[in-house]
Amino acid sequence: MLSLLRRLLVGALIATVLLAIGGYVWLTHLVKQPLSLEEPLEFSVESGSNLTRLLGQLHDQHDLFSSHIQQQSLLLYARFNDLGDIQAGDYRLQPGVTPISLLDKLNSGDVVYHQVTLPEGLTVKQWLAKLRDQPHLQASDSDQELLAAVKEANPEGWLFPDSYRYHRGDNAADIVQRAHRTMQQTLTELWQNRAPDLPYQNPYEALVMASIIEKETGVAHERPAIAGVFVRRLQRGMRLQTDPTVIYGLGDSYKGNLTRTHLRQRTAYNTYVIKGLPPTPIANPGAEAIYAALHPADGNALYFVAKGDGSHYFSATLKEHQRAVDQYQRRQRRSDYRSAPPVNK
Repeated sequence: MLSLLRRLLVGALIATVLLAIGGYVWLTHLVKQPLSLEEPLEFSVESGSNLTRLLGQLHDQHDLFSSHIQQQSLLLYARFNDLGDIQAGDYRLQPGVTPISLLDKLNSGDVVYHQVTLPEGLTVKQWLAKLRDQPHLQASDSDQELLAAVKEANPEGWLFPDSYRYHRGDNAADIVQRAHRTMQQTLTELWQNRAPDLPYQNPYEALVMASIIEKETGVAHERPAIAGVFVRRLQRGMRLQTDPTVIYGLGDSYKGNLTRTHLRQRTAYNTYVIKGLPPTPIANPGAEAIYAALHPADGNALYFVAKGDGSHYFSATLKEHQRAVDQYQRRQRRSDYRSAPPVNK
């Protein structure tokens, strides 16, 4: 009798184990079947979300699971494997994704990253406005809070232009910090390999020059040539006389039309009036502009004038420059700024 009972218990145990194994295999099979998704799906998971509630919402709103059984199977699978904790953020699913892949994404925080591109030549003010316009990015209303990581007397010029990735909930101040750190590293590295006999006392003056080059450049390959003009003018004691510095100094009072009165108006940035470089950068330059400031092109050009297609005509003499101005601006009755420093009087 005991022997029979023992055999029955062993048989029941074996049957239970086989049933459990079979159930787990069946469960695993269900969570490896593709979800009912015919096109990419994006959704957000709020902080503190519950897996059960989230899966229910996804199925109710998007018919995500092929059946209620598949949905419950995923919940059981998550429970058996201790995978119930999910990360907040934005997620993207592609057709063909399986429930188990969805669970992996939610557990690992494989969230969608957004991107903001901050191009060369923007001012700090323009940077902050652009950051505040980004969706899903937290940004303080206080400029001081956003710029807290920029430990400089003036933050202008100290933010490196680039594309920056972030995910929902990140703080704009973190991007500012990354941009500042990158600019510090870039300026330090390029300064160490600069050309000899440049008219800069320190890396900051090179940064100031790079910002001017950036604002004057219409086509990228002209950066070294424009740098060469400005470096030679500094070396000869000539004023830079470049319009972008005047515009920067005018601030919000500049309405898009640069006049002769503006050129005579004294500000700390009006290089028609002051000698040498302005006190700070006038924008945030890219690596190519910094490199050009530190490796200006050789030559004898002291002037340049906009040709109307983004490029410039470079001249070594005032007479040649005046002919170029007549050809490219006066005869075409151009109203845009000259991009051409005139001779000192």
